Amino acid sequence: MANNDFSWSAVVGKVVINTVSHPLEYAKVLIQLGHEPIPPYPTRTLFGRPALALPSIFQYVAHIKRVDGLAGCYRGLGAKLCSVVVSGYVYHCTLDSVRDASDTDVDAETEDLSPQLRGEKFAREVRQMALARAAAVVASQPFTVVAVRTMAQFVGGEKIYVGIFASIGEIYREEGIMGFFKGLVPRLLGELIALIISSTFTHFVNNLLVKDREFQSYVSITSSYLATSLTYPFQVVSNCMAVANTRLAAGNPPYMPGYTTWGQCWRHLGATGQLKRGSSLLWRYYTVLPAA
Repeated sequence: MANNDFSWSAVVGKVVINTVSHPLEYAKVLIQLGHEPIPPYPTRTLFGRPALALPSIFQYVAHIKRVDGLAGCYRGLGAKLCSVVVSGYVYHCTLDSVRDASDTDVDAETEDLSPQLRGEKFAREVRQMALARAAAVVASQPFTVVAVRTMAQFVGGEKIYVGIFASIGEIYREEGIMGFFKGLVPRLLGELIALIISSTFTHFVNNLLVKDREFQSYVSITSSYLATSLTYPFQVVSNCMAVANTRLAAGNPPYMPGYTTWGQCWRHLGATGQLKRGSSLLWRYYTVLPAA
C-alpha cells in the first residue's frame, strides 16, 4: 500500500522540472565526467587577478545545441525521468512499510514530548528515511546508469545507448547484472550522508534555536542545500564510475583514467582538485592539473 503522503501530482511536478532543466543537467554531467570541449579563455577573477575561464553552463548548453541541435540537448531524458519516478515511488512505498503504526499517534504531540522522547523519535524517523532512501537509490540506479551513459556518448559521438530498453539490453549483454549498479556505492553513501546531515542540522536548530514554524521550513531548505553541497563529490565519483571502462570514449583514456574502483577514482580526483567539478555553473576557472 502506498504512503499517504505520496502524490502523483508531486511526481508530475518533478517530471516537469527535470524536463525543463535537463539541458543544464546534461551539461553538468559532461563537466563532471571531465569533458571540456571549449578551450579556456583569458579573464580576471572577482578580485582582479588574471585567470583562464571555462565556459559557463549556458555556454556549454549552447555548444551541445550547435553540435547536436535542440533535440540533442535532451539526450538521456527518458531514462532520467524513469529514475525520478521509480526513486520517488519506491521511497514512499518503503517508508510506508517501515513506519510503525505508533508514529502517526505521536506526530500531533511532538512539541509536548520530553527531550529524550524527541531524540528517540528523531532517531527512529532518520532510520526509516535512510532505509527508504537506500531502497530508492538501489531501485533507480539502473536507469541512472542508462541516463549517464546516454549523455556521455556526446564525448565520443557513439550510438551505443539508444532508447531505454535497448540500452538495458546492451548493458546486460556487456556487463551482466552488475553493470546496472556501477557507481551505486558512492551515490548511496552521498545520499545517506546528506540525509543524516540535513536531518540532524534541522532537528537541532528547530528544537533549540527556532520556534517559529514558518521560519523552520527555511531551515529545512537551507540544511538540505548545505548537505547536498558537502556531499557533491560523491555525485561526481558516481557518474564517473557509471561510464568508467565501458565502450564509451568518455570512460577511457585519454578522457578518463582506467578507474577500477570508486575509491581509486575518488583519490585521483581529490589529488587533482577535481572532486567539485561542475559544482560552479557560472564562474568556472581552468585549473592546471599536476603532472602524473
